[in-house]
Amino acid sequence: MKPQSQSSTPSYKISCRMSQEAAALERLCQVVRIRGFRIATMAVESAGENFDITLTLEGTRPIAMLQSQLEKLHTVAEVALGQVSGVRVQTA
Repeated sequence: MKPQSQSSTPSYKISCRMSQEAAALERLCQVVRIRGFRIATMAVESAGENFDITLTLEGTRPIAMLQSQLEKLHTVAEVALGQVSGVRVQTA
């Protein structure tokens, strides 16, 4: 029997619109990773010449810092924060 360990990590939802450009999604994912967040879910839809992306992220760093960094990417048109979905408890 494995002992249970619990860790609480805040979960955030971000919506993003960006140009469909080579490697654009990779840059977005890299910024998320470098800023200390983990992608729990990612949905991408093609909308004309843009991608509409919805991310559910987990991390303990300030989400406003990540929003600011994503807005600096030249392919990103807008970034919107959704509701914080609380604390996720994981057991092993």
